[in-house]
Amino acid sequence: MTLKQLRWKVKYALQYFPFTLNTLLAGFALWGAYHLLYKPVPKGEIPSSVIPFILLMGKMALLIFAGVVLTSVIATVICWAWYLFIKNKNGTVLKIQFTTETVKGKKSKLFLNASLDAALRPFLGFVKGSIVYDNNEITERFSLLSNTKKERGTGRAAISGRSRLIFPDIKEYDLKGGFVFFQDMLHLFSLAAAQPVSGHFYQPPVLMNGDDADVSPKKTETLDVRIDQLRRVEGEYLNYKDFEAGDDVRRIVWKVYAKNRELVVRVPEQFEPYASHLYLYATFHASVKAAWLGDDYLKEMLNYYKNYVWTVYDTLSKKEWKVNYIPDQQFSIAEQAGEAERNARIISNSTWQTDNDLGTYFNPKTGSVLCISSFTGAAELAEMLERCDASTVIYFIKTSRVFRHFVPLTWLTRLIFLPPQDRLARLRTRWTFSPMRLQVKKKEQELETILKKSNVLWTEL
Repeated sequence: MTLKQLRWKVKYALQYFPFTLNTLLAGFALWGAYHLLYKPVPKGEIPSSVIPFILLMGKMALLIFAGVVLTSVIATVICWAWYLFIKNKNGTVLKIQFTTETVKGKKSKLFLNASLDAALRPFLGFVKGSIVYDNNEITERFSLLSNTKKERGTGRAAISGRSRLIFPDIKEYDLKGGFVFFQDMLHLFSLAAAQPVSGHFYQPPVLMNGDDADVSPKKTETLDVRIDQLRRVEGEYLNYKDFEAGDDVRRIVWKVYAKNRELVVRVPEQFEPYASHLYLYATFHASVKAAWLGDDYLKEMLNYYKNYVWTVYDTLSKKEWKVNYIPDQQFSIAEQAGEAERNARIISNSTWQTDNDLGTYFNPKTGSVLCISSFTGAAELAEMLERCDASTVIYFIKTSRVFRHFVPLTWLTRLIFLPPQDRLARLRTRWTFSPMRLQVKKKEQELETILKKSNVLWTEL
């Protein structure tokens, strides 16, 4: 058994530990109150006439408060036992559903909707839950405080809750299980019940502040939108078609006829006054060391890159053109998902990859917009730009910007012993002295130099 497996087993077993920090604090408080109220008066000392009354009132208050707390504890044990009974008898388990909602018209956030059928909430107590996902990670506990009424009747069918959960990465997660906890009013005891939760969910990218470049489509699939200037379409005597009545016999390719005995004619160059589709490409190809791909720095830069790719897609989708996002990785997405939701899920599931490079992925003839990262290969970019015209728009997303912060303020907070709250905050404090920083900055400068020498329209994000 590895150290990681042992750590997980200990962490899993601790979920069943019924006592909390509040149990210890309550024990000290009870000992102090008892010592204060029931301490015998020293011999020979005459107490004040008001002290016995104060002590009596204190004892009564202590007994009433202890009675309420004890009632809540007993109710918690009963509700926990009842849930175990209906769970074993009827198979009642925690129901989980994730929804992605747009908050304030800008950011898409992940919400968890949970419900527990036929369960009872303790008197003045709480019912909470947590889920296990991916590599045995456990979420923070979420509350189930609402009552769900029966469709017919006035009784309660379940207790439910809605919580905003934040996960470390923008990607798809696998559910491995869960827990339900019954707690009393002071959180003195936390009684757990394991849950067989399974399924998938993903954390969506969020919109960032970005520039709106002047983009024109290069692909015609419908004749709904007319453009101001004629656009050259595929042809230029490079493609052939079967000979039909009315075709110019001077365009017959006699070499093909001599070889295959088939009459074909060249397709002449054409200019089309219509265009309908914007093709958006975003490369996740990373020309980096293999050891870097699983590094936390690259995970945060990947999140940053996904947010800006989604921002570019959202900005383009508001134009008159239809946007087709072309991923560089293959995914199986449910058919019933809308196009925007489907593309959001594809972007969320994308990872840094080393197989499909920029040269084989991007098609300059149809691609109007291309997103590149700080890890795009310089040689690949230079070769690709030679095949692009001035109508191509490139968004250069400098992923190192995710670690930007006000250094004096960060170090000041560390000096007063405030630990970083999440992974990104911890990495920001170390980024200044990271050996990776100089290499990433050098690569970004190299890519920027190549873009400045090209004739394409590019924007830095």
